[in-house]
Amino acid sequence: MSEKAGDVDLTGAKLNTGVWLVKVPKYLSHQWTKATGRGEVGKLRISKKGNQGKPEVSFTLNEELTVIEGIEDKSVSAPREHPLTMQTVGGQTLAVFTETSSDKIALEGVVVQRADCRPAVSENYMKLKRLQIEESTKPVRLSQQLAKAVTNNYKPVANHAYNMEYDRKKKEEGKRARADKQQVLDMLFSAFEKHQYYNIKDLVDITKQPVIYLKEILRDIGIYNVKGTHKNTWELKPEYRHYQGEEKTDE
Repeated sequence: MSEKAGDVDLTGAKLNTGVWLVKVPKYLSHQWTKATGRGEVGKLRISKKGNQGKPEVSFTLNEELTVIEGIEDKSVSAPREHPLTMQTVGGQTLAVFTETSSDKIALEGVVVQRADCRPAVSENYMKLKRLQIEESTKPVRLSQQLAKAVTNNYKPVANHAYNMEYDRKKKEEGKRARADKQQVLDMLFSAFEKHQYYNIKDLVDITKQPVIYLKEILRDIGIYNVKGTHKNTWELKPEYRHYQGEEKTDE
């Protein structure tokens, strides 16, 4: 937003306009930018027959926007169905502003509802996430054939300075570096697609994340079993579960 001082159009406040603040996946916002014509990206459905009397809200992406460019596997596309997890605004006062090319600022409305828009977990979605993870882990260094021998006098050393600096910092920090939350979620969903139950030690080995940080993320998507056959293990909440084949349990 521009730092220039000026008048703000408060028509939205006068109309008492309420808006929703919705968090969407990166791939979904990217697909929206491809909308042509009227800019319609999909349909929002609100059903009053939800659990415990609460409305069920879902977003369906237009079919022509499911094609993802840059993916060789044409069987993989963006998910269409996206249920919304509704949240309260709490004690916050949030507002939405817009700015025109002429630096005119206008109040569009006050946020009355927050929500998380997440894809319905399906085989197609898991394929997409696997491809994205594979793409992010491709090595940036490539081998190259030299036309002639290297003639500079290079002497190998037992340990490079940057390696020693890394080891020093690692000892000082005494903990693992935190990865982006979405990247950790992708690794967790990929793991739980293979098995239903994991103890925290195995999930730490898979994600390479600090235990406290990993547990914070797991509380959002998982259930911790405190008794029964799978005591002291984590599993996904019902709305996130998707397993290969007919396997529903993992002993």
